[in-house]
Amino acid sequence: MPSSKGPKIFHNRSSSPFSFSRKPTVQIFCFLIGITGLILGLIAISRSLFSQNCTSIESKTVSVVWETTDDSNGGISDGVVKNKRHKVMGFVGIFTGFGSVGRRRSLRQTWLPSDRDGLQRLEEATGLAFRFIIGKTSAEWKMSVLRKEVSLHDDFILLDIVEEYSKLPYKTLAFFKAAYALYDSEFYVKADDDIYLKPDRLSLLLAKERPDPQTYLGCMKKGPVFTSPKLKWYEPMSYLLGSEYFLHAYGPIYALSAKVVRSLVALRNDSFRMFSNEDVTIGAWMLAMNVNHENNLELCARECTSTSIAVWDIPKCSGLCNPEARMLELHKMEECSGSTTASE
Repeated sequence: MPSSKGPKIFHNRSSSPFSFSRKPTVQIFCFLIGITGLILGLIAISRSLFSQNCTSIESKTVSVVWETTDDSNGGISDGVVKNKRHKVMGFVGIFTGFGSVGRRRSLRQTWLPSDRDGLQRLEEATGLAFRFIIGKTSAEWKMSVLRKEVSLHDDFILLDIVEEYSKLPYKTLAFFKAAYALYDSEFYVKADDDIYLKPDRLSLLLAKERPDPQTYLGCMKKGPVFTSPKLKWYEPMSYLLGSEYFLHAYGPIYALSAKVVRSLVALRNDSFRMFSNEDVTIGAWMLAMNVNHENNLELCARECTSTSIAVWDIPKCSGLCNPEARMLELHKMEECSGSTTASE
């Protein structure tokens, strides 16, 4: 009796009812199945290769979608939390627009390095990372010009939001959310592209120890508290404005601590009340969050001094008047450029 152990080998016998030599119809049928399988396989391979080629293109545009959840991450989407964020002491987003090519040129000729290596050296010296912040537009020629500038300098974060002055509060919220997703920072700074900034002194300001982790830092001013959402015809204007005022920072530059930005990130977009002015909008949010307001007048200095941090023509202009030329003039002054912040 033969042993049952060992490999089983199946032989094709000519007497098989499925013999191709005796059943040409079956042979043709199997041939067609084989051809069909080959075609489907080639389609699958081509799709796979095409998909890989598309995903290998790194996008410069930052689009962050946030959802409120009940997990231990404080309502932050897991997809963002698990991303590896670049660690810095402070991240500075320089708000700019499509009509500000000249301003960006002046900044890169003065206190902001114009190349990646220069930005890296500045970050190593100060602990601060700098990027221009801009949205998008439907005008293709403007996007084309921007893409050329990005390829030359590569110092942008492009937000998936329409670039429009009336939408500045929405852009600001999108900025903080995108910045939080990309950078693990102790402070997130919003700055305009028409101020002369001293990065080394800003670094010293942000590095100070503070007892309150929820800090709203800026050059503060007073604004009205809106006590009524709608004004009826018989109500005086004083009822709408009220007699109380709240502090909020001037728009050209201010900073929020990481804990404050984390709270903004955890909220849904429709949780925010948007006003026409960005600085008032941020001030209202900070009032609702009961954060610590830290006032520093060196963030709105009218001229460069030994202690000034940000220089602009307050209150004449919300920034430097004629910033493209004024930026270059200030940089020639020893009081402004006489430090490690000057671009090389």
